[in-house]
Amino acid sequence: MVDNLARKLDNAPKANIEISEAPVKWCSVSLAEMVERGKRLEASVFDVEARQAWDLINDNKYPITSLGGVNGLTTSYTCGRFKRIWVKKSEYPIYQPSSIVDIKPTPDGYISKKTNVNIDSLRVHKGQILLTCSGTIGKTSLVSQTLDNAIFSHDLLRIDCKNPVDIGYIYTYLKSKIGSQILITNKYGAVITHIESEHLDTVPIPNAPDAIKSKINDLIIQSYALRDESNALIDQAQALLVKELNLPPISEIKIDTLDKSKSVQTFNVKLSEMAGRADASYHVPIVDAIVDILKKNAAEVTTVGDERISSDIILPGRFKRVYVEEGYGRVFIGGKQLYELDPSNKKYLSLVHHGDRIAKQLELHENMTLITCSGTIGKVTLVGKQWENWTANQHIIRVVPANNDVAGYISIFLSSDYGYELIKRFTYGSVVDEIDDNHVRQIQIPILKNQDIQKQINDLALQANEKRYQAYLLEQEALKVLDEEVIYAE
Repeated sequence: MVDNLARKLDNAPKANIEISEAPVKWCSVSLAEMVERGKRLEASVFDVEARQAWDLINDNKYPITSLGGVNGLTTSYTCGRFKRIWVKKSEYPIYQPSSIVDIKPTPDGYISKKTNVNIDSLRVHKGQILLTCSGTIGKTSLVSQTLDNAIFSHDLLRIDCKNPVDIGYIYTYLKSKIGSQILITNKYGAVITHIESEHLDTVPIPNAPDAIKSKINDLIIQSYALRDESNALIDQAQALLVKELNLPPISEIKIDTLDKSKSVQTFNVKLSEMAGRADASYHVPIVDAIVDILKKNAAEVTTVGDERISSDIILPGRFKRVYVEEGYGRVFIGGKQLYELDPSNKKYLSLVHHGDRIAKQLELHENMTLITCSGTIGKVTLVGKQWENWTANQHIIRVVPANNDVAGYISIFLSSDYGYELIKRFTYGSVVDEIDDNHVRQIQIPILKNQDIQKQINDLALQANEKRYQAYLLEQEALKVLDEEVIYAE
């Protein structure tokens, strides 16, 4: 009987099994290294990709030099630690290192001139390459007009190139997959937890011909010039909005309180205005004051949910994510990456497991406005062409514009100081702050009396987005040149 069963199984139709052709990661490990790592045999103990990256660079066709050191391509430094004296407003805005990758960084706060530090020594200067060296290490940016002379905290590595033609070349190398892996690991694949200037002395880089360096440098300089231009257009749009609505600086808006002599704000709320919310944060006077100004100076104050403003507002449901390797799924980003041109630390979401959800809820499309709705509330960005068909997590609400005639205007208003207050008022939650799609539908937004000005604001935002897309393409081209003509050149 067993023999008959075996014959039946042999004659059964074969199942059509498809095996993924994802590349196999491998490396050789010496016995000494295995013993040094605690006699561990798991592959996870040895960073395969990092080791292959080091081998690839060391076998490069061009001579190898170091990033730092006496004979290296750069000099670098960090600033000493200091105790900040925070103030509400001053002439010294200070930025956090994590914001260097934002297209349009905003200061973390303001420090007093009495702070015991040489404030000018904290400034960064045009042409410097910036590198985060603590916490999340290896984030890279280039100082252009936007950040020139800005003040940063001590834990940021400032890199000066000895030869100007190396600026864009080294920036691109540190942004590349191979370069970034080498930066944050040693030659054995162990991850570096903190970077000091001396670390760059041991980081190898191919010393490519000046013609190649110049080609890459020009692409990066042009890319950052376009980012600066986009930021100027956003500033212009914001200024037009403020002028048309006669909005004073938010710190100067007068609010009604019961007793102005008290440090704690106290105010009345009518029962008819409770809207089912008993939390004081929903009824803050600044919101009413902003809305009153909008009503006085706008043709109409409507809501984001108005069909003239949006065609849909999407809050994806929670789900368990299945990630795959690069090239085998959709790019997946989170709220922390919204301000980046080309987000770092991208993940890739499986199309096999999440295809339907991606199509209906997660997919991003050009000119959507994104709003963070969990944890950090109210970060707003306009989706550029470079993010088309990418996906984002369930902590981001998508506002689908009614049409492209209002897409840029929505983003400009909601990303303003005044829009932020109108978003933030809906916050709820005792531990993790949240808002939902119903709240976003209720956010008030003005329709301007002068439709030409509204169109101009909208068009400026869309032009800024297009410049950012072109900046993205230029940086991708620089990375391609580096890969094809330097790193993988034969």
